[in-house]
Amino acid sequence: MNKTKKIVLVGNTNTASLVRYYFDNDSEYKVVAFAVNRNYIKDNQFDGLPLIALEEIQEKYPPSEFSVFIAVGYKNMNKIREKLYYACKEMGYTLPSYISSRCIYLSQFPPGDNCLILEGNIIQPFVRIGNNVVIWSGSNIAHHAVIEDHCYITTNIAVSGTVTVKRNSFIGTNATLNHGITIAAETFVGAGAIVMKDTVEKGVYLPARSVLYRKPSSEIHQHED
Repeated sequence: MNKTKKIVLVGNTNTASLVRYYFDNDSEYKVVAFAVNRNYIKDNQFDGLPLIALEEIQEKYPPSEFSVFIAVGYKNMNKIREKLYYACKEMGYTLPSYISSRCIYLSQFPPGDNCLILEGNIIQPFVRIGNNVVIWSGSNIAHHAVIEDHCYITTNIAVSGTVTVKRNSFIGTNATLNHGITIAAETFVGAGAIVMKDTVEKGVYLPARSVLYRKPSSEIHQHED
């Protein structure tokens, strides 16, 4: 495919490398460079492409010719990704979203800017997704759910119908959110948690953890088919 749209990724970690793969192989965009704050540059290349200071991006890759995607994770409850998002918006950049061609996206409402929605997700009708949201692979976002700005939804999440996930929240792997509840702003839901009621702002919700059993594995009876 001869791609005419060019994009610069902000980030220089494995996340940025993975985002490059998706844009290069499953979108109309071609990744041409990476950018990070000057203090984080240790080399002039990343993943085989130029790595430039974010402070110089407008000069080298002007917003009239290039788009930008913020390809960083959920550190500090998504606040770093949020800050970079607004900084690039203020510079005049368009921040397109990526929706995998292997995602089942049935909502009539498109996501906001700078969203990453990966393969295997099911986005049901009437779902609304804000700006700068990450939905990793294999999750189900049920009807009339709302995911607000700057949230991070990891893998194999069950978001039940009419759930609202407020801004800057993090939902860990294999978590379940009960029908109709509200996840308050900056809530951290740990891997495997089952949340049945509304959360409190900045609350941390963790499931019971596995414990070491008193017997070794050699003494545990195992059934064979």
